[in-house]
Amino acid sequence: VVKTEDTQRDETILRKRSVLISGHQTSISIEDAFWIELKSICKQETKSLNQIATEVDERRSGNLSSALRVFILNYKAQDRLT
Repeated sequence: VVKTEDTQRDETILRKRSVLISGHQTSISIEDAFWIELKSICKQETKSLNQIATEVDERRSGNLSSALRVFILNYKAQDRLT
């Protein structure tokens, strides 16, 4: 897929998304590029987005949106090593 400047710009726009954390709906602000990768991780791990978000939430010390971005980066880095 060839990415145009507009496509790349769209991937960097923060969008509010809703997730369910331990039964409570909350919103996160995350870029489309990270959202796409997060959904890909969910598929690989055969877990729902809410399950992954809850796992990250249980281990985080900062805000959830940032914790999810770091989780995605760490996951992808580990994936490249194996």
